[in-house]
Amino acid sequence: MIKRTLLFAKPAKLSIRNRQLWIERKEEAPRSVPVADIGMLIIEHQQISLSHAVIQACMEANVIIVNCDDRHMPQGIMHPLEGHVELSERYQAQLSASVPLKKNLWAQTVQAKITNQTGVLRWRGQPSLKMDHLVREVTSGDGTNCEGQAAAIYWSSIFDSYPLFIRERFGEPPNHYLNYGYAVIRAMMARALVSSGLLLALGIHHHNKYNAFCLVDDIMEPYRPYVDALVCALADESRIGDELLTAEKMAFWSLASQDVQIDSVTSPMWNAMQRTAQSLVKCFDGSARKLLYPQYEAV
Repeated sequence: MIKRTLLFAKPAKLSIRNRQLWIERKEEAPRSVPVADIGMLIIEHQQISLSHAVIQACMEANVIIVNCDDRHMPQGIMHPLEGHVELSERYQAQLSASVPLKKNLWAQTVQAKITNQTGVLRWRGQPSLKMDHLVREVTSGDGTNCEGQAAAIYWSSIFDSYPLFIRERFGEPPNHYLNYGYAVIRAMMARALVSSGLLLALGIHHHNKYNAFCLVDDIMEPYRPYVDALVCALADESRIGDELLTAEKMAFWSLASQDVQIDSVTSPMWNAMQRTAQSLVKCFDGSARKLLYPQYEAV
């Protein structure tokens, strides 16, 4: 079942009635949505009120609540502390993971990311033999920084409309569109990992005492090119502006239902992320050695 993403960009009052999210707005008839059908709740407007019962119901149903700042950018994520019945066992397996295992998992992640970046470049008519070579050159822990070498090629070629583009968090457009999209898949991946019983703060590569989502930032890497491809499509349609409009925001949140190819099976990205998270659990407990990531194919 594909969970629904609800974006609240106008003033509203949210409450719970009979396991339904009750939505009330001025001059509109109230409507309801079963909490069990929701995957993410995005709170974008400052004049949105919600009861503690809403938060409790969302946590019980494993719904991610995403809060946006006054610039309408995703700012924080609220997720359940307990996402799986075998929580303690899975925490222990993750905590006990050896350095060689984590380096191997990171190498697989980098290979999957470069493979998907290469797929996006092919779609853009910018095939690169160097990218194909870098995929094969990734070593344990990516000690030769193939990820960085691939990024230099990738970002210099991807945007036809922005030939001088430099990827920087606070850089020129369309950086702000990329930032928004990455925040979206970060929230989606956080939900997948939590529901699989994993600690988000304990990464396989990223290590930062101020970052509570190190594992999320690791495992979402091969999913970033899907955001890049969407931003390319928006740029091709001249839909890149100083600020994201609601239609563009919903395009990013709709990535959850976009079909992707993972392990030779077509699945919505929402489900693919769950499969990725579950494969990571199996790698930690020793029952598998391969992380399952999607492979980008142009839509």
